[in-house]
Amino acid sequence: MTEKTTGASYAAAGVDIDAGDRAVELMKEWVKKTQRPEVLGGLGGFAGLFDASALKRYERPLLASATDGVGTKVDIARRMGVYDTIGHDLVAMVMDDIVVCGAEPLFMTDYICVGKVHPERVAAIVKGIAEGCVLAGCALVGGETAEHPGLLGPDDFDVAGAGTGVVEFDRLLGADRIRTGDAVIAMASSGLHSNGYSLVRHVLFDRAGMSLEGHVEELGRTLGEELLEPTKIYSLDCMALTRAADVHAYSHITGGGLAANLARVIPDHLHATVDRSTWTPGAIFDLVGKAGQVERLELEKTLNMGVGMMAVVPQDSVDVALTALADRGVDAWVAGEILERGDHAEGATMTGDYAS
Repeated sequence: MTEKTTGASYAAAGVDIDAGDRAVELMKEWVKKTQRPEVLGGLGGFAGLFDASALKRYERPLLASATDGVGTKVDIARRMGVYDTIGHDLVAMVMDDIVVCGAEPLFMTDYICVGKVHPERVAAIVKGIAEGCVLAGCALVGGETAEHPGLLGPDDFDVAGAGTGVVEFDRLLGADRIRTGDAVIAMASSGLHSNGYSLVRHVLFDRAGMSLEGHVEELGRTLGEELLEPTKIYSLDCMALTRAADVHAYSHITGGGLAANLARVIPDHLHATVDRSTWTPGAIFDLVGKAGQVERLELEKTLNMGVGMMAVVPQDSVDVALTALADRGVDAWVAGEILERGDHAEGATMTGDYAS
């Protein structure tokens, strides 16, 4: 008698197509909330469609694009079992890069890679992305969920995204507009945002032995709640500021820290100074520094130190700019100025000591 053998299948290899379909159904309601009038069709197509005729009002439209992820912050979400905020971080990382050049965010796509599709979990991630898109003023026009059994554990996942915006050519912001004497305005971050988590995890977990569930007095909440605080999305704030004041440039403070990111928008003949005494970094930054005995310069080139976005404006626009940001609930202040390069070898430096 011949023994029957079972043929190989996609499901037996670890990929559950039915679970993927279920995830798509669960996420549809959230994606719908991000729709703009220029978006055609819905989920399920091979490509997202955006009506480019909306750009006819521009004399010379420039498309701005960016792509990013959220780094090892996904490990915090996985360990805490909280999946509806990490997408918010993703939108911030992508769309706040786009708005730096003065572009209006238009649409975004996402990529979610998992070891095993848990439909409710994937839908929660997309919910966070959709909510972030609403805050950024852009549409979520499509994405991809990939299941990688054998490469990722059943609970492992990663997220990435790409976005597109548009700006009129003669309203493009950047180094060419910056002048000597301009003021540097800092906008407060909501915490660590989505950079430096490899250092943070090493310091707080491996070296200090802290737990995500433990209440930390100086933070006023558990460590896990602090580490999962969503990244602030500045896109609509920056667009409102650009309409209200004469903005010369923006700098999104992400990987590399404050000075290095600000230097990216400073022309070669000029130099930016940022005065630490104009603000006090949040408690989480002090906690990381003390727990890991991390030197200040190392912290500053890894973490945002309490500043998530910077704007460079002429001195006569400072009051208008600060008022516009305050009206939107953004904590902002003058943190520095633009000088001639002189003997400075770098585009931006930090001076003074942080306020206590």
